[in-house]
Amino acid sequence: MSSLPLKQAIPFVQFDQLREAREIIRQEADALQELSKRLDTRFCEAVDLIAKTAGRVIVTGIGKAGLIGQKITATLSSTGTPAQFLHPAEAVHGDLGCVTSSDVVLAFSNSGETQEVTRLLPTIKQLGATIIAITATTNSSLAKRADVTLAYGHLEEAGVMGLAPSTTTAAMLALGDALALVVSRQRGFTTEKFGVFHPGGNLGRHLTAVRDVMREGSQIRLAVEDETIRDALRRLSTTGRRTGAILVLDDQQKLCGVFTDSDLAKLLEHHRDEQLDRPIGEVMTPAPTTIRVDAQLGDALSIISKKKISELPVVDHDGHPVGLIDITDVIGLAPRAAV
Repeated sequence: MSSLPLKQAIPFVQFDQLREAREIIRQEADALQELSKRLDTRFCEAVDLIAKTAGRVIVTGIGKAGLIGQKITATLSSTGTPAQFLHPAEAVHGDLGCVTSSDVVLAFSNSGETQEVTRLLPTIKQLGATIIAITATTNSSLAKRADVTLAYGHLEEAGVMGLAPSTTTAAMLALGDALALVVSRQRGFTTEKFGVFHPGGNLGRHLTAVRDVMREGSQIRLAVEDETIRDALRRLSTTGRRTGAILVLDDQQKLCGVFTDSDLAKLLEHHRDEQLDRPIGEVMTPAPTTIRVDAQLGDALSIISKKKISELPVVDHDGHPVGLIDITDVIGLAPRAAV
């Protein structure tokens, strides 16, 4: 009798579900792969129009295309391109007033014949705005009125029935994301600016500048190389929030080492009490790992995790200590390996 464990067979219905799901994903992936090959200089024209506009990007679309448009509006805004979503139904009841001659209108419609969208086009043209269309083909009403058309081609929707927008909306989303992200780079958008627009949540905290979260001033402990450990500890004693490290300076006031609570514990454990009356420079950790004051908190967390350290000195461009990142301040943000 075999000692191999019996594997429970997957019911046919589950097998069929998984097979169909994988086919849907494969079909959408294939469509995106083909879309990447279709891109030509018209995409570059669209990038230039948005990057050079003095106004905003007004995004419009209805139904599933409208939902994609709303997502692209958010992506544009968060990557440095002012954008606003204009619902076609509300547009004809006064909201078209938000469109100016300085704006670029980005219109989403698979067929390019969506009545709610096409009826806006004459007024948008009259207002002097530029139109970029993201649609299936170049021979639709939307495409013909647009200044630039990004066509992803005729696509079969995924699934057995092939009815629900799936492959087409995936193409719209990919094109919109590509447009937003390439424009952001064209405009010189930086991670620092991204952090400004994302102050909340885990992402925002990781993009926070080190200078905004570090301990500084009286919150950090400084000593010179030839000062004894005992004198440094006595002089730097405090009843407030204390750090677990003393930053040691050379004769040019640059950081040359770190003496931590762990270093002190090792001296006491090995009965080297006499060392307390020796210069701190003899037992400090020389050339410690540091981070620049203009770095981001995410970089600091990465260093803390990889180096498995609890204190990370912050230095300026000349190597002078200006602060300290203590793991107790950021323990909730650090990767699990650092905790």
